[in-house]
Amino acid sequence: MGRDLYLAELLRRPLLGKDGETVGRLSDVIVRLRGRNYPLVTGLVARLGGREVFLPGEQVASWEAGGITLASRRVNLGGFERREGEVLLRADVLGHRVIDVPAAEFVRAYDLVLERTPEGLVVTGLNTHRPRRLTRLLGGGGEHDRGDWRDWKSFEPLIGHARSAPVRRVFGRLGRLKPADIADLLEEASRTESHEILQTVHSDPELEADVFEELEPDSQIRLLRERSDAEIAKVIARMRADDATDAVNELPQARRQPVLDALPARQRVKVLTLMGFNPSSAGGLMALDVLTAAPGSTAAEVLREAGGSRALQPEVLTTVYLTGEGDRLTGAVALVDLLQADPAARLEQLADADPVRVVPDTDIEDVALLMTDYNLLTVPVVDDEDRILGVITVDDVLEVIIPSDWRRRGHAPRPPGRPERESPASP
Repeated sequence: MGRDLYLAELLRRPLLGKDGETVGRLSDVIVRLRGRNYPLVTGLVARLGGREVFLPGEQVASWEAGGITLASRRVNLGGFERREGEVLLRADVLGHRVIDVPAAEFVRAYDLVLERTPEGLVVTGLNTHRPRRLTRLLGGGGEHDRGDWRDWKSFEPLIGHARSAPVRRVFGRLGRLKPADIADLLEEASRTESHEILQTVHSDPELEADVFEELEPDSQIRLLRERSDAEIAKVIARMRADDATDAVNELPQARRQPVLDALPARQRVKVLTLMGFNPSSAGGLMALDVLTAAPGSTAAEVLREAGGSRALQPEVLTTVYLTGEGDRLTGAVALVDLLQADPAARLEQLADADPVRVVPDTDIEDVALLMTDYNLLTVPVVDDEDRILGVITVDDVLEVIIPSDWRRRGHAPRPPGRPERESPASP
C-alpha cells in the first residue's frame, strides 16, 4: 500500500492539478471519527485563490512527496463548513494537548501518522516527542523514529467542537480512567480543556459525582460555581453525604440554601445533619449509612444483606455493627470473619463485644491514632447513649490528615499498560 504519511510533511506540500501545475496549498486534513475504529480521512481543506475550500478525499489521485495531485480540474469553490463527527487534524490536534489515557496525563501532539488501507487513509499513530528541529508548522520532516510513535487509540483528543462532541463522548476513552485520575487532569486543565472533560464525564452521572468527590476543594468549587443551582444539586445528590456536605459548605452563602432546596429529600436530610457538626471532627467526617445487624443474625444472613447493599459505599461494608435494645452498639465483626465462619454461626458468637468507638466531637487526629493503634478500617461514631450515628472510614481519615504539600507532589509514575495496537481495519 506504500509508505506511511506524516501530517507535518503533508501540510508543506502543494496541491497539483492533473498537468502538474500548482493550484493551491493544503491547509488541513479532515477525518471522520468512527467510534472504536481509527479515524478515516474524508477530505482536505485547501487554500485556493485566497479562500479555504473543501476537497473530498476521492479527489486526491496521489500523495507523493512532490505534491498532492488532484484527480480532477473541477473544484467546488464553496466555503468549507465542518460537519458532525469531523475533526481537523491541524486545527484540532497538531500542537494541541491530548490526554495520554494509559499514563493519565496531558501530552502534546507533535505529529500524526496516516496509514494507507483498502478503505483509505486512516490515522493510526501520534507522536508526543518534540522534534529535534522545529519548523513553523510545529515540526515534522526528516527522520521518523518509530519508537516515538504510539497508537492513536491510547489518546483522547480534546477537540472543542460542539457538534462532534456527542460522537466522541459515546466512545470516549476517559471512562477507562479512575475518578481520581480524571480529577487530577481537571486540576491541571485549562478552562477550555476542563469544559470538554466535564462534558464527557457528564454523560455518566455516577462517574461525574465520583470525580467531583476527588477534586481539591478550590477546584471543585470553581467548577461547580459555573453551574446553576439545579445542576449543582444533581451532582451533589450522587455524592457521598460527607463529600456533599463539604461541597455545600464551600459554596457562597447565597447559593447554599437554593442548592439544599433542590436536593432530594433523603440527601438533604443527610447533608443538613452533617452540617450540624464541626467539619474537622468525627461527626463532620462520618458517613451516615452503616451496615448493622441484630446479635442473633447468622453469618449467612448478614452476608446476603451485605451483598445486596448497593447503596452503601464499599469502604463501609468492611465491618458489620451489632445493635441491641434502643439501637445501642453491642459489638462489631469484620466482614472477612463472616466469610470464613460457619454460615449458621450467630453474630454474637463472632463479634468483638466492646468495639472501639468515638463521639461526634472527637478530633480527627485522635480518630487516626485509634485506627492506627487498633488496626481498624472503620470506627463507629456514637451518641451519649451509645447509639450509632455513623461510621468513619480509613480513606476519609487519610484524606484529611495527609499534609497539603504532599498533594502538590508529582504523581507517582503509573506502570505501563498493555499495548492497544490493532490493525487499522480492526473494529
